[in-house]
Amino acid sequence: MQHTVERLRAEFLEMPGLRLTRDQIHRFCGLDPTACSAALSTLVEEQFLCAKPDGTFARRTDDVTRLRPARATVDSPDLRRQAS
Repeated sequence: MQHTVERLRAEFLEMPGLRLTRDQIHRFCGLDPTACSAALSTLVEEQFLCAKPDGTFARRTDDVTRLRPARATVDSPDLRRQAS
């Protein structure tokens, strides 16, 4: 069981944005349907994956909005000279 969980985790880590249904995961990884369901349940309980309303599974962190880094303006005499 642990091997199956780690394999699924690796597949989702390798492909950010991956969204698959239970049947697609079962076929994609060549897993027994029962083992596939158990592994998906484990990954959802661990909050690595989440089940979407459309029936797909995706990494939980794929839904996190990434903020852009703030731009700092530095006003120094050295920078003004370099810009000239």
